[in-house]
Amino acid sequence: AGMADRQPVPWRRIATEEAFLIPEVHDALRSWAAGADPDEPDQDFWGFVLTQDLPGLQRVRRQLLDTDDERLAIMDEHGVSVHLLSLTAPGVQTFGDAQAVELAALVNDRLAAIIARHPDRFAGLAAIAPQVPHAAAAEIERAMKTLRLNGVVINSHTRNEYLDEEKFWPIFEAAQALRVPIYIHPRSPSAQMAAPYRKYGLETGMYGFQAETGLHAIRLICSGVFDRFPDLKIVLGHLGEGIPFWLYRVDYMHPVRSSRNSRPKLQLTPGEYFKRNFAITTSGMNWHPALRFCIEAVGADNIMFAIDYPYQLTVGAVQFMDSAPIPDQDKHKIFHLNAERIFGIPAGAGIAAGTGTRPATG
Repeated sequence: AGMADRQPVPWRRIATEEAFLIPEVHDALRSWAAGADPDEPDQDFWGFVLTQDLPGLQRVRRQLLDTDDERLAIMDEHGVSVHLLSLTAPGVQTFGDAQAVELAALVNDRLAAIIARHPDRFAGLAAIAPQVPHAAAAEIERAMKTLRLNGVVINSHTRNEYLDEEKFWPIFEAAQALRVPIYIHPRSPSAQMAAPYRKYGLETGMYGFQAETGLHAIRLICSGVFDRFPDLKIVLGHLGEGIPFWLYRVDYMHPVRSSRNSRPKLQLTPGEYFKRNFAITTSGMNWHPALRFCIEAVGADNIMFAIDYPYQLTVGAVQFMDSAPIPDQDKHKIFHLNAERIFGIPAGAGIAAGTGTRPATG
């Protein structure tokens, strides 16, 4: 009772890890999953998600492919102003070079068209093919300058290789020069680390995604990438893939050397890079103790709201953030101000007054 009298919540909500898919990539991923080596990272999971006829998976596929209808209705119902759209994992990173480069460009053209249809409701992260680093760098430039997208998404490792390898640095050169944030989104552990995760199905969101993506970020920090590219901005979902919790120990152990240790000397501590060069999002981590800890550990200026649509439900993510026991000023930062600054999303009003506060029925 009394819900009808409630005023709209006084903040704009920008959700920053929201997946979509185009039919061409959907079909290519299904073909890849059907023919991939069973040891290929992600093959089992994505083969399951893209082919099984379970009602939950039918919903996920339908919602991934839709950007004009059901997605906007769900956003309206829960008072979400903007989705920052990104091609769902594993993106184009499992494909051959030519197919990956071609599909990434197609995805970005399609994404720019979606944003043009709904400029107040969508922003976008460009897909790239890291397996062809110079083409990826050129696509970043096209996506920013011509298509006016808001950043880049990379699904962690590509062909079991990580972005700290110098062959991938053209991607970082382009991103730093254009001030483009790179969202490193999870995928299943690379082949070298996957086996122990498989026994109990731990390779996906339960444990493997965060272990793998956290490792990728620590590799970047320890490689010296951020001394070479001090203005590079990396975004991690899931409240930083566990790294905020481990920062003290990472810093404490970093100077400790062993006979095989090949860590380069760094200008800063790992924790200082994390606070300077990274931002984190709340995707799939609707838990107030973890949020409060991350605000204390890395600061409210480095945290953004995310739903992880359609893999997580919008209602839970919105209720979690609305009810977070934190100051309103921090809610504004996490809900919209940080995303506007980091991803260059134009500031704007929240969605229509009254949305998300409809009277209860029944």
